[in-house]
Amino acid sequence: MPRYELCVILKAMQRPETAAVLRRTVETLFERGAVVRSLENLGERRLPYKISKHDSRHTHGGYFSIDFHASPKIVSELLDHLERDIDVLRPTVLKKDIELSKTQCCGTQSEKAKSATSR
Repeated sequence: MPRYELCVILKAMQRPETAAVLRRTVETLFERGAVVRSLENLGERRLPYKISKHDSRHTHGGYFSIDFHASPKIVSELLDHLERDIDVLRPTVLKKDIELSKTQCCGTQSEKAKSATSR
């Protein structure tokens, strides 16, 4: 399963309401067969521009990042579900690249040093 990062901006709420929204979001991922690796709170801040969503204008929001593995088929379903959630202002799913180790792409530093000195 590919690795994805879900970045969401939630409307400004108190901590219990924010926790409930995040719990709903993670449970939605679990229901669709995803494996959640991490959840990171990036803080609450002023939005770069006013966002009108569900008949309200928002100027502040909470930023969160959820790292997960899932089938590519569920990504569009997940975004549709989050777009309908009244507490989510902006959902975005990014596919994360597979990180290559240094030995796979260009050798270790000691091999580079040996080849440079043997010339």
